[in-house]
Amino acid sequence: MKKVFVAILAVAMVMTFSAVAMAADNPLVDAEKKVHAEYTKMIPKEKYVTIDDLYKKWQEVIAGKSKAILLDVRSHPEFDAFHIEGSSHIHAGHMYTIPKAIKDANAEIWVYCRTQHRAGYVAGFLYKYGYKNVYYVVKDKDGVSGGIVGWVKKGYPIVNYWFGYVDKAGMHYAKPPLQERNCQNFIREFTDQRGEKCK
Repeated sequence: MKKVFVAILAVAMVMTFSAVAMAADNPLVDAEKKVHAEYTKMIPKEKYVTIDDLYKKWQEVIAGKSKAILLDVRSHPEFDAFHIEGSSHIHAGHMYTIPKAIKDANAEIWVYCRTQHRAGYVAGFLYKYGYKNVYYVVKDKDGVSGGIVGWVKKGYPIVNYWFGYVDKAGMHYAKPPLQERNCQNFIREFTDQRGEKCK
């Protein structure tokens, strides 16, 4: 019985290592990387920005000094879990709806996601659509992620519909629903999306 068990275990291990080795040479993964590179090449290098740049722009937007659109392209559950206050939200898979929501080709749009991958696709597509002033949030020179992951690592504030605000000083509970600032300027994918309530 032990020999059968050892043989089955050995076969399972060989199959597992084979699957991992085959996945590493998956031509579809390589093709996706190539397509992603094509789309990010459409974004002018001077429009590549970091989380610190996004934070400065966010401060201007919240203070009413800028009409820039801070566009979160993560999924709905990701956005509902927490997001940057006053940010706009359209799921990356629904980027075809952006021209209906943002009609000005010269609008200042800052695109970010969880890290930076989906944002690269969306920003590239926006340039292909004809937008001229799109910023792509990427890793900084220290390797801090270009998306919401980097934003949180830096300790910048996030909000949630139910609990309120979280920043470096901790959680600041607000009675639900959260009343966000910058509501005159943000865009949400559909009516009554969580986080749509604003001052």
